[in-house]
Amino acid sequence: MPEQEYIRPKVGVGVMIFKDGKILLGQRKNVHGAGEYAFPGGHVEHLESFADCANREIAEECGIKVKNIRFQLLANVTKYAPKHYAHIGLMADWESGEPRVLEPEKQGNWAWFGLSELPAPLFETARLQIEAIKTGKIFFDSK
Repeated sequence: MPEQEYIRPKVGVGVMIFKDGKILLGQRKNVHGAGEYAFPGGHVEHLESFADCANREIAEECGIKVKNIRFQLLANVTKYAPKHYAHIGLMADWESGEPRVLEPEKQGNWAWFGLSELPAPLFETARLQIEAIKTGKIFFDSK
């Protein structure tokens, strides 16, 4: 990606999906944060709502359906500079389907984890969303 594309932050959405007291995480591949565990998510497209983005990314990445999408947090993420993201953290409840790896070039296996048995390392946005669920904090600035 040309360096000029990093001049402005991008908007990303990550969705913490709950099923039977566990959350869905998958290991990233061939992208920033490779090897780290993250929630389904991605870039908000032009004129797309956050909920539509969440549903589209979940369908594209793991093929499940969710319900009860709700806001969790806003984060200014600069950990992977020169990439810079305004991250919208959302939560949702699993509705149906079994997670499948639908983008094998970008993502490893999906698995459900309890909050006390999380894999490591966590992608920064997932780490912040897990901190938010434990503390109630909803705003994370880069400094």
